[in-house]
Amino acid sequence: MSAKTHGFPWNLLVGFILSIALTLLAVFVAFYTDFSSSIILWVIGILAIFQAIIQLFMFMHVTEGKEGIINVINMVNSIILALIIVFGSIWVLTSGHASMH
Repeated sequence: MSAKTHGFPWNLLVGFILSIALTLLAVFVAFYTDFSSSIILWVIGILAIFQAIIQLFMFMHVTEGKEGIINVINMVNSIILALIIVFGSIWVLTSGHASMH
């Protein structure tokens, strides 16, 4: 039985519960721990990455169909390219600013 056509969509419920749990965990870390602000940012960032992965696989169904793995590879390549552009631009701008002083 497929979750798409028959029965209750358990994968959607699991994704929803995991998303809520990760959000509540991030709120708990931010408000109720005594960690330094840099550790809190790292923990929230890691939780956000896990939550994004859950959203992609549970709700957006990027791995379904014949081209599922190709979609995932294209998405990872796009993310890497965007990170290179953003951090490369920041590096170029800060290097230029530093060399002018």
